[in-house]
Amino acid sequence: VQLVESGGGLVQPGGSLRLSCAASGFTFSSYAMSWHRQAPGKERELVAFMGRSGGSINYADSVKGRFTISRDNAKNTVYLQMNSLKPEDTAVYFCYAHTLGGVWGKGTLVTVSS
Repeated sequence: VQLVESGGGLVQPGGSLRLSCAASGFTFSSYAMSWHRQAPGKERELVAFMGRSGGSINYADSVKGRFTISRDNAKNTVYLQMNSLKPEDTAVYFCYAHTLGGVWGKGTLVTVSS
C-alpha cells in the first residue's frame, strides 16, 4: 500500500502548481482521498477532501477559490491544482487515503517565494 506525491517545487507568488498523488496496493476507487499540508513549525492541516466517486468535496477556507482537488480512478491518482499561490501556502503537501487504517504519502515540498 503506497501513496507517492509529486509536482512540488519553487514557484513565485501568484503562480500555479499541480500536485499528483499516485496510489498503489489498494482499491483506489473505493476510498475518499484528501490533501493536507504542514508548514514549518505548524501542525498538519486539511487542505482538500474528495469522496470516492468525486463528490463530497470540501476545502479549507484559506484555499477556497484557488485550489481544486480532482481524481482519476482509472489512473489511481488524485490531483491538487493550486492557483494564485501565496507565500503562506509554503508547506510540505501530503495526500491521504481514507482506508480502514489510513495511508499517508511522504509528501512533496511547495515553496512560494519571489
